[in-house]
Amino acid sequence: MHTVAVLALDDVIPFDMSAPVDTFGWARLPDGREAYRVRVCSVEGGEGGGEVKAGPFSVRAPYGLEALAEADTIILPGTADPTLPLPPGVTEALHAAAANGTRIASICVGAFIFAATGLLDGLRATTHWIAAPDLAARHPEVTVDPNVLYVDNGQFLTSAGAAAAMDMCLHMIRKDHGSAVAAFTARMCVMPLEREGGQAQFIVQDQPPAPAGATMEPLLRWLEENVERELTLDDIALHAGTSARTLNRRFREQTGTTPLQWLQRARVRRAQYLLESTDHTVERIATQAGFGSPTAFRDRFKRVVGTSPYAYRRAFRGEASVL
Repeated sequence: MHTVAVLALDDVIPFDMSAPVDTFGWARLPDGREAYRVRVCSVEGGEGGGEVKAGPFSVRAPYGLEALAEADTIILPGTADPTLPLPPGVTEALHAAAANGTRIASICVGAFIFAATGLLDGLRATTHWIAAPDLAARHPEVTVDPNVLYVDNGQFLTSAGAAAAMDMCLHMIRKDHGSAVAAFTARMCVMPLEREGGQAQFIVQDQPPAPAGATMEPLLRWLEENVERELTLDDIALHAGTSARTLNRRFREQTGTTPLQWLQRARVRRAQYLLESTDHTVERIATQAGFGSPTAFRDRFKRVVGTSPYAYRRAFRGEASVL
């Protein structure tokens, strides 16, 4: 039987720890047998030890680091502060397991723990979108992609926050036992086997902030109020009372982007708000958000948000809508 070891470090995030326990625990082979043996491990695990803080409660892990050597898959849940130095023995145990071909996967900010071992060096990885910039800054040798639900490098996998842990676990189950076993597990977890889009649909599409007192502030407000208009660079420059070349230079200096790129992001944000708060059709929202056509709207929206307007509305309204 395939053994999954979930390594719970102190201050483990409860959902990160329980999601793989439940997901792998639900998996059943075609003859009804359990597909996985799941073990929760800790640094001090085993008889007489293993108590781990998990937010508002504590758990006792029946296994210690030695169990990692017997696992086929090791899961690294996130912790309340994943930037703390790793406890003694953790890096060595994970390196030994990796050398033996053990599959290792992290959940949410567990990617910080994974990256701290050096095993992700030179690889692509993900984590919760809000923590991605910090992961990239602390571990520049890792290519951080904040837009996906999970990254599979073969032996090493990383997932984004919360529900993405289950997406990654279902992906591993399908690789291990096929689509039928994975589909059964997904039904038991009451979630789709595959979700449309990635993390991009959950990222707040903020505009690059202008410095306090920046001369562009009035222009930025005007652009926000006029996203529905078909504005060219010359139109914006005329309103700003300057040349298009000067406007582009000053705009980039103060916002880090161009006027037209800023306007497109403002239009996407307007469209997100309308999809979340109204029942307007795609055609109407395309007009209200300033896109030239529904096709242009769908293309731009999917490029920025990572999913279609219909899928975005369904995810954030919790209901099916006719578009």
